[in-house]
Amino acid sequence: MEILNSLLFMLGEMSPYILLGFIIAGLIHSFVPADIFARHLSGRGWGAVAKAAAVGVPLPLCSCGVLPAAVAMRRGGASRAASTSFLIATPQTGVDSIAATWSLLGPAFAVIRPVAALVTALVGGRAVGATEKPAAQAKVCVAAPAEAGASRTFAGRLAGALRYGFVDLVDSIGVWLVAGLVVAALITVYVPADFFSSLGDAPLLSMLLVVLIAVPMYVCATGSIPIALSLMLKGLSPGTALVLLMAGPAANFASFALISREMGRKAAVVYLVSIVAGAMAFGLAVDYLLPPVWFDVAVRHGGCAHGAGAGVFTWVCSVVMALLLAASLVRRFFARGRNLRGGVAAEYHVTGMNCPHCQGAVARAIGEVEGVTGVDVSLSTGVARVQGRHDAEAVVRAVRAAGFDVDGDR
Repeated sequence: MEILNSLLFMLGEMSPYILLGFIIAGLIHSFVPADIFARHLSGRGWGAVAKAAAVGVPLPLCSCGVLPAAVAMRRGGASRAASTSFLIATPQTGVDSIAATWSLLGPAFAVIRPVAALVTALVGGRAVGATEKPAAQAKVCVAAPAEAGASRTFAGRLAGALRYGFVDLVDSIGVWLVAGLVVAALITVYVPADFFSSLGDAPLLSMLLVVLIAVPMYVCATGSIPIALSLMLKGLSPGTALVLLMAGPAANFASFALISREMGRKAAVVYLVSIVAGAMAFGLAVDYLLPPVWFDVAVRHGGCAHGAGAGVFTWVCSVVMALLLAASLVRRFFARGRNLRGGVAAEYHVTGMNCPHCQGAVARAIGEVEGVTGVDVSLSTGVARVQGRHDAEAVVRAVRAAGFDVDGDR
């Protein structure tokens, strides 16, 4: 019962802000032309890097969801520097996670988090640019957005915005958000109250431990917030919590592997070092240079992660959020095999998929291959089942062009 109370409290605190973030994200997606984002990112200097970071900070994409977008930008003419800046800035924060950060951790965290993402993206992108050899600029060719065939009327765009915000985006981060809430509830109930107080005199050690945990433990920018809150209520310093908020969403093994293949090992190392070093630098600044009262979540939440007396609006938002998450889980469950009819002609093992955005990108890429009559991509197993008489090499090329790796016909 205590776990359920903790879970409901965090859901109630976050839901109004996350729903607002979904709306804003949908409006950006439907009303801002996609070619604006890629048009100015072909340079290696501060200008292109700054533009890529500024574009990436508000976008609500997780680290796996941003990979295909960054690969497409790179192959469309964006430089390694700009692509790396975009890769660093985007998964650390977004309009949805900024709103949710404000609700659970307060305005100081909500401001510092995107600033830290912007600065680390600028430094990391420029560092990659310094190692990038000058080359003739490739012609930028921006693919038409998925909604290009949809209505261009205001009502049609608004409908597309709502669908993206409350369906596509929920599908993208829903599982990770639920996982983050569950982990946070378990931490709140089972971790002793003084667990992290013993590390108070060793901030660097605590930050390194958090990095070692955060990199393999993938969690999205929004899903990391309740985990950070629970750990702070158990004695974790605000600066170390910021390290979790930055390193957890932005750095994982799948991202490092794909960046190594697409941009080279040197760019991948700079990418990882920039995130870790930037997170620790900002974490130390928070712990030693800023007033502790700005980050006192115990005062903000009455000393515990349990709430009472939530208003009607909060409960309504919580119910809406819970229904959206439940609908997303149902869609994921019934999606498997719905596009296949009859026997399976071939199977391919795709690596690098971590969210429905990745799954959809792979399915679309394979579906465009000549001769393919049906395709089903399993996010849980990484297996793509393809029906129809088709060229296996063409499928492999299509998947790799979308930013993922794949084994041949099995």
